[in-house]
Amino acid sequence: MNMIGTFIKPMHPEGRKFVATFAAVTVGLFLLSDILGWVGVILTIWCYYFFRDPERVTPTGPGLIISPADGIVSLIEPAIPPAELGMADEPLTRVSVFMNVFNCHVNRAPIAGEITAVAYRPGKFFNASLDKASVDNERNSLCIRMADGRSIAVVQIAGLVARRIVCFVKPGSEMQTGERFGLIRFGSRLDVYLPNGVEPMVKVGQTMIAAESVIADLNVADAAQAE
Repeated sequence: MNMIGTFIKPMHPEGRKFVATFAAVTVGLFLLSDILGWVGVILTIWCYYFFRDPERVTPTGPGLIISPADGIVSLIEPAIPPAELGMADEPLTRVSVFMNVFNCHVNRAPIAGEITAVAYRPGKFFNASLDKASVDNERNSLCIRMADGRSIAVVQIAGLVARRIVCFVKPGSEMQTGERFGLIRFGSRLDVYLPNGVEPMVKVGQTMIAAESVIADLNVADAAQAE
């Protein structure tokens, strides 16, 4: 195993200007005080670490819904998808993954399909771990239509510290499971609205790895409905 690769991960291009800014400020801090300078070094390393973008090994089984974010499952509950996506006005199971400022913040597609809608809505900046964050906070919502015609909603939600949601895709884009579609700066949450009848395979408090951890399996739901 490459030991350097274990500790040094690629950085997402979105982070370059921030790391450069932190580094420039650090140089200035060293001119004032060695102690302040070393504080700047630590913060610069943290900034790089925040924007890390490691490669992930995504499960290839058909019908697997994968976590779109690193973090902790903070909520599992029925909820109506964001109205701006134009999906059915009925509660679906929502799985929320909360990201703290030490998690990797690159967001990944939970399943393959076509992006049929991307809708940004401004809002407040409550703590993203709170239930009301899904309704009140700034958010960016995506609807992904799978090959079988069903849809999944995935929502980027700004948090208490986050002030910028970045989305790389547009309606009509074709996504593969685990493919990067955006990120949020700095600390936030991702909500996944599962198709009707699909039950999550995770529990509140469980640690998720973006593009690798399985949230649900469409095949299990299909088999249960066929019985």
